[in-house]
Amino acid sequence: MTFPNFLVIGAAKSGTSSLFRYLGQHPQIYTPPRKEPGFFAFEGQPVCFAGPGDERRNRLVVTDLAAYRALFQGITTEKAAGEASVVYLYSPTAPDRIKFYLPKVKLIALLRNPVERAFSSFSHLIRDGREPILDFADALQAEEARMRANWQYLWHYKQLGFYHAQLSRYFERFPRAQLAVYTFDQFSADPLGTLQSIFDFLELDSHFVPDTSRRFNRSGRPKSKQLHRYLMRPRGSRSPMRLYLPPALRRWLYDTAMQWNITPSVKLDFPAETRHYLTELYREDILKLESLIQQDLSMWLVGQAVRPVAVG
Repeated sequence: MTFPNFLVIGAAKSGTSSLFRYLGQHPQIYTPPRKEPGFFAFEGQPVCFAGPGDERRNRLVVTDLAAYRALFQGITTEKAAGEASVVYLYSPTAPDRIKFYLPKVKLIALLRNPVERAFSSFSHLIRDGREPILDFADALQAEEARMRANWQYLWHYKQLGFYHAQLSRYFERFPRAQLAVYTFDQFSADPLGTLQSIFDFLELDSHFVPDTSRRFNRSGRPKSKQLHRYLMRPRGSRSPMRLYLPPALRRWLYDTAMQWNITPSVKLDFPAETRHYLTELYREDILKLESLIQQDLSMWLVGQAVRPVAVG
């Protein structure tokens, strides 16, 4: 097996980093050391995002087929192999490339209330010192100009949240049986139940119990800005670790350092009028999404977390 047989396609800031790490604990699953290769969104293209700090993302994208296959060269006896690239849900070109290369692939989407997702993305970029506008409403107003200037998709606070339009591209190209859609609220309320449902979807041992005590890629405030800048540097610039440590240990050390260094309680203002504006912006898309994925998302429309529901 030199290609994945499952993909986590998004959405951004919806718990996919934690999901990816938890899935990688299953003895029947192989996950590459790198999350977010983005191959099916950017194959053969120059990647030159121009936002603050976007050069790191530019370096991490895999655009070459041979390099993408190399991510899975460590597969041995695992029954499933997969990667997670949240840009796949947002990219208009990724579904066709995935269909071409992986027509039988299983696709997993994890969706967060788009209002909360947008603010989490804003908080994430504040955490990394990349968002120069500290008022969320003002940052929303700057979105279109930033898109025209080719800032990376994480800056697309509003546009990333239109899940119905994005997921429809996959439902049009793949049988429903190849898609599993969960909400961030389900995952947060019952991480083990969600994971075991995914294991069953992937036709693996669904009784395996991963360690879900750690959360990954949290928004918040770095305790040490110097350490955070070091951890956020392109991996090649941390070459001593690459030379002497195996990938799994490097990943563990990176995750541990990031988790220790982030204080989750960062005070950012999310005005009620901005929340209302975004809720109304997404209302029609959310109602269509309910029908598409056959789940109750009504609580997203009143600015609260959706009720956890049974995962099929």
